[in-house]
Amino acid sequence: MEVTILKTFILIGVIDSFDTNYATVELTTNPPTNADAALAVLPASMFPCKLKEGGGFFLVKLTEDADSLIICRKEK
Repeated sequence: MEVTILKTFILIGVIDSFDTNYATVELTTNPPTNADAALAVLPASMFPCKLKEGGGFFLVKLTEDADSLIICRKEK
């Protein structure tokens, strides 16, 4: 099985659950593919916004040398 590492990306995320230390999230690609959503556990400290179940965010890495960061979706 070959593993592909993305050097740049914009992933769409939804928070499934969280506690004081970690958030369990679903991540999908943009544009969508035929693949199912990926599940990940991220440190709660990565989120610059208040965590909320069902809350949306983007996981972004714009250049190969940049760190990935989270941009929270605005609430309606």
